[in-house]
Amino acid sequence: MLTTIRDLFRFSPSFRFGSLILIVVAAFVLLSAFSPYEEDRLRRKVKRNQPPSADFVFGTTSQGQDVFWSLTFAIRNTLIISGIAVFIGRGIGVTLGMISGYLGGIFDRAAQSIVESVIVVPRLPLLILIGSILRGSLTMFTLGILIGILDWAYPSKRYRAQVLSLRERDFTHTAVFSGMGSFKIVLREHLPFIIPFLLADVISGFLFSIGIEVTLSYLGLANLDSPTIGTMIYWGNYYQSIPAGRPWVMVVPMVTAILMVLGFYLMSVGLGEYLDPRKRLVRLTAHAGEEAEDDDPRKEKDDVWAP
Repeated sequence: MLTTIRDLFRFSPSFRFGSLILIVVAAFVLLSAFSPYEEDRLRRKVKRNQPPSADFVFGTTSQGQDVFWSLTFAIRNTLIISGIAVFIGRGIGVTLGMISGYLGGIFDRAAQSIVESVIVVPRLPLLILIGSILRGSLTMFTLGILIGILDWAYPSKRYRAQVLSLRERDFTHTAVFSGMGSFKIVLREHLPFIIPFLLADVISGFLFSIGIEVTLSYLGLANLDSPTIGTMIYWGNYYQSIPAGRPWVMVVPMVTAILMVLGFYLMSVGLGEYLDPRKRLVRLTAHAGEEAEDDDPRKEKDDVWAP
């Protein structure tokens, strides 16, 4: 794992830049633990409508909220929602996809019928409909669960395709002949091959979940009392911050959402390049060239006779 991360930082500029953005995002999440205000009592704490300054880095809102500290809570809560959704969606997708791909037969056909039925359902309109029905009672956790339940079908097909290939390999046949059970084969023999693709898929899941959270919150369909990136944008638009001459109230969460999506996207691109067999061949060639250069006896001789 450490070797993989080292190679990603070494050979992928997009992964390095994306990681840098997400490190800054993580710093904001950590700062929320040191906020001088409580999460549910952010209003009427500071002077209203103050522009960005040394006292208020990102300014204040018309409700007396410090935008900087509100943003730390918003980033944390948005990532919590996305984390719940990714855990549920990828958990279901990995489990069903790998078992379905390995067992095949009637179970595979039945599972794929369900998967295909879920895939054709438009997720965003369905989430908007459910959000409008549950308006006011859609908490952070229920929103994360809802997004996760609707975001497992596509990953399931990808993992199934991987396992369909892996089950025809010699090491799988060896495990079968040794008496290893089906679930043990899937966990011990196939899962390690799936993990790199799972990491890339987890990042894609965060991209999708952040976009859905911002969309539903901006439409007023989520819990507006909990600070998230989407609710900050909603309240900024609700109080007409830009026409009223307070653009920082909306610009700050909007730029933050863009940077978060950009960071996850760049990391996803870096992982995609790392998993690309053609790019992997280039890396192996570069490694071989460096090792050959280090082992070159002529270089050692030149070093010895160098003045």
